[in-house]
Amino acid sequence: MKIGVLKETKEFERRVALSPDVVKLLKKKEFDVVIETGAGEGSYFSDQDYLNAGAIVSGVAEVFASDVLLKVNIPTLEEIAQMKQGSACISYMYAYQHPEIIEALNRKSISSFSMDAVPRISRAQKMDALSSQANLAGYKAVILGSNYLGNFPLMMTASGTITPAKVLIFGAGVAGLQAIATAKRLGAIVEVSDVRPETKEQVESLGGRFLTVEGAGVVKTEGGYAREVSAEFLEKQQQLIKDKIKDADLVITTALVMGRKSPILVTEEMVKSMKTGSVIVDMAVDSGGNCAISEKDKTVVKHGVTLVGESNLPSLLPLNASQLYATNISTLFLHLFNSFGLIPNLEEEITKG
Repeated sequence: MKIGVLKETKEFERRVALSPDVVKLLKKKEFDVVIETGAGEGSYFSDQDYLNAGAIVSGVAEVFASDVLLKVNIPTLEEIAQMKQGSACISYMYAYQHPEIIEALNRKSISSFSMDAVPRISRAQKMDALSSQANLAGYKAVILGSNYLGNFPLMMTASGTITPAKVLIFGAGVAGLQAIATAKRLGAIVEVSDVRPETKEQVESLGGRFLTVEGAGVVKTEGGYAREVSAEFLEKQQQLIKDKIKDADLVITTALVMGRKSPILVTEEMVKSMKTGSVIVDMAVDSGGNCAISEKDKTVVKHGVTLVGESNLPSLLPLNASQLYATNISTLFLHLFNSFGLIPNLEEEITKG
């Protein structure tokens, strides 16, 4: 079987689907790997690195002739048109938002598997690209936000004591928890809001303060995600956020809803109430944004507040992001395929998911 890896064409994308180390692993398992010329340059992997690992480095036509195409981003209609009839593709797909891509793949009988749909179960953790990339994004969000702040650490000097920055984080998922850990390591005071009460212990174990919405009833959750929130809860949470955001130096928002636009957590009125020089990093900007006035792929100042709208935070750490993603996608690939082709067990839990 021949595995192909394209150079990603999405704007601001520097990641690549396979690293040279993972190419070596696949070669040992008797797969041939074809890498498009220059595919790894954004992640600091040279063509020679891939050649040394045993890959073929070639033009785009030979990559499209592969039996299985591995990608980071959603394949475009133009890319699908060049794929081999009856081949396979593994990448992020986001099928709910892009039904036209799934239809195009089906028309060419291309077996497609979505990295964003890997079930969040313990035995699939090594395939979980959403978590690996969110970890890096949470870290980078704090580093990026701190760049724009005029203050951050608790520091005692002969000239006086520097008061630590106050960081407010919305969401205690993978990205939020990594943001808490990073902000604490940099010396900040960290407060966290999440609609799932079970995240309180995780937040506190990392040194953050969990903001509890008092007397608002129980939030129903399913698989770790909030499924039903009462109007009373939303009202009380909104009031709590309004009170806390006024004092925050750095706000990081991480709330995503699968298949839908991200919820607005920070209104323009809230931004107006913040201190001059404070910063918001909107990690959900690619799916509509958690801040009402953030702008995708732009850093802007509005009402004295710097709004960071970087839509691809993992790509700002391209070497690490590509290394982790390569492990994720190759693990899923080896779960689905052997050197003779697709293993036809579509009822198995991970494959079915």
